Amino acid sequence: MVEFVVGPSRTLPILGWLFAGVVLGTLSGLTPGLHANNFALLLAGFAPSIPAPPLFVGVAMLAAGVVHTFLDIVPALALGVPDPAMAPTALPGHRLVLQGRGREALRISAVGSLLAVGFAIPLAVPITLGMGRVYPYVIENLTLVLGGICVLLVVTERMMRARLGALLTVSASGALGVFTLDIPATGVLPAGNMLAPLFAGLFGAPILIEAFGGSGVPEQDDPRLTISRTFLLTVGLLGTLSGAIVGYLPGISSAIAAAGALVVLPYYGPRAFVVASSGVSTANTVFALFALVSLGHPRTGVLVALDQTQVPHDLPVLLSTVAIAAAIGFILVLALGDRYLAVVGSLDNAVLSIAVLGLLCVLVFAFTGPVGVGVFAVSTLVGLLPARFGARRMTCMGVLLVPLAL
Repeated sequence: MVEFVVGPSRTLPILGWLFAGVVLGTLSGLTPGLHANNFALLLAGFAPSIPAPPLFVGVAMLAAGVVHTFLDIVPALALGVPDPAMAPTALPGHRLVLQGRGREALRISAVGSLLAVGFAIPLAVPITLGMGRVYPYVIENLTLVLGGICVLLVVTERMMRARLGALLTVSASGALGVFTLDIPATGVLPAGNMLAPLFAGLFGAPILIEAFGGSGVPEQDDPRLTISRTFLLTVGLLGTLSGAIVGYLPGISSAIAAAGALVVLPYYGPRAFVVASSGVSTANTVFALFALVSLGHPRTGVLVALDQTQVPHDLPVLLSTVAIAAAIGFILVLALGDRYLAVVGSLDNAVLSIAVLGLLCVLVFAFTGPVGVGVFAVSTLVGLLPARFGARRMTCMGVLLVPLAL
């Protein structure tokens, strides 16, 4: 650690690679359908030919992953905004955009992510020690745990029609995962797997299709936060603790964990979900890093790439990377988010939706080839099911839950 702080020969190159990772994370975070995992796996593929120590490459991967968790809220809010008549079934963030509170949503998301880093780093050691004791028992009963989550996704829907839709979606997405997850990717870029077309189809394309007839981003109000500091701290802490679950257990998504966190709170509306889900996503990076170091199990694409590149488990350097990248990510959301919303709001929504769908097809083909495009098309059809029944979109996570449970 002393060498990292005062040794220019080591500190300056690390900072250089960190800022390179920030650039990659900014590109992936602001580009719909592109994830930091893709850049990380690309770097892992080219790592043997990169003239730099594995630790430096790992710093770039980790910084990209952290910045991505801050910035991915920006296109998520700006793209796929439905018609106001569909507001009751819209995603929580889109409901805020339709109310003219998109700029506030950007800021509470950034605060939620920053709080998650602040909470996660000191909590990571005791939680890791506790998880080290219970982890073997959880893995022994993983089928029951994941099966129970599938059941909860169905029975916690409020209406019978929505429960039927949730059951169909969990079953259909689960079957899709069983039959496609192990198909080898044949794209031109050496960083693909079938998660790319599956997630783009289940969660990306349906939102764009459903919003095709909408008017896009309406005029947004001032960015003033309308929630209290206590609210932010409470929900941010719950999101952080839920991020620990995502970081250690396979098959649990950030959306599922965020929804689970809010079960223990009174209903605070879409703002609570935005804060919690942002916190889960960012805290997951910290806890997954500790899970890799302590248990040897990488839980995110970025950490899989770190593991493949044989990055040394230098926690002082890696945690410093997380902290610095988080601070930069927070600033980038404030600097770029409002402009992104304004630019997207000035464009024709139908043309924009078609363009983004085309971009998703190009990315899927680049990473997974023609087979991936077919998987993308089928998963898009499955991803349209929840909205038809008024069910939550997170029921599409059956694509991972069912195969892992089996």
